[in-house]
Amino acid sequence: MPYVNVQITKGATREQKAELVKDITESLTRVLGKKPEYTHVVIQEIAEEDWGFAGQLTDDWKNQQA
Repeated sequence: MPYVNVQITKGATREQKAELVKDITESLTRVLGKKPEYTHVVIQEIAEEDWGFAGQLTDDWKNQQA
């Protein structure tokens, strides 16, 4: 029973999340022969202020890039 945990920063649409789940499930089926009905995909959205990148909080890093 595959379990995939995807962590992303907040902002993805429902349609984007559905596409991720579909693509990940199809990849596990194609590459590893896993059954889709036993595949679990969990998407965790994390606020940019709760995610660190390049030694700083992601929202601060993004603001510096603008």
